[in-house]
Amino acid sequence: MNRGDLSNEQWERLKPLLPPQKPHTGKPSKDHRTVINGILWILRTGAPWRDMPEHYGPWESVATRFYRWQKNDIWNQILESLQAITFGRASLNADKEGHLDWDVHYVDGTVIRAHQHAAGGKKGAKKMKN
Repeated sequence: MNRGDLSNEQWERLKPLLPPQKPHTGKPSKDHRTVINGILWILRTGAPWRDMPEHYGPWESVATRFYRWQKNDIWNQILESLQAITFGRASLNADKEGHLDWDVHYVDGTVIRAHQHAAGGKKGAKKMKN
C-alpha cells in the first residue's frame, strides 16, 4: 500500500457504497480499490491521467471508470451516503433535513493553477514617460 492509498478501514467503509464489480469473464478489470487509489493519486498530485503510475492499472481504464461514475452520479451517491453515516442518520437526505453545517463540512474541489512564468514578475504596470 502506498502513502495516500485507502487504508483497510476506509476501504471497508467505502466498499458497500460502490456498484457491483464486473464479473470475471473475458479480460479481467481492475478491482474498485485499485482504481479508486489511482483516482485519488490523480486528485492528490494534479498530474494528467497519462502520468498515473502503472500499478493502478491502465490510465485509460481508470479515467473511463471515473467519468462513467461521474455521469451516472455514483460519486454524489457515495458522498451523500458517507455524510449520512458520519452524522448517524439513516436517511440519505441529511443535507436536506438540515443536519449538515456547510460552514464546517464541505468538499472543495477547486484547483487554481498559475502559469509557470507567473512568479517573480515585476509588480505594477510600467509608467509611460511623455
